[in-house]
Amino acid sequence: MGIIIEIAVDPIGTGSTSVGDLIKQAVSVIAKRGYKYQVCAMGTVVELPSLRDIGPLLEDIHEELVKRGVKRIVSVVRIDDRRDKNESIEYKVSRVTQ
Repeated sequence: MGIIIEIAVDPIGTGSTSVGDLIKQAVSVIAKRGYKYQVCAMGTVVELPSLRDIGPLLEDIHEELVKRGVKRIVSVVRIDDRRDKNESIEYKVSRVTQ
């Protein structure tokens, strides 16, 4: 069964209050890995095959931002590890919007 996570990545000390271009790069790492994701206003929700995939994904996101000159990154991760049934991002959203 897969899991759903929410990642909020905050590049710090970039010299600008605008970090949208850096967040685009973080999201591109998720897309390159082929994971289903949904960008939200304060983070990105991602469907992963297992808990083991979180570490490598975060490491790749951080490395991409470091390549772009970011010296400090704070990331917050929320994990929905439901074991009794498999739910998608769309299903979870539809449960509260319909």
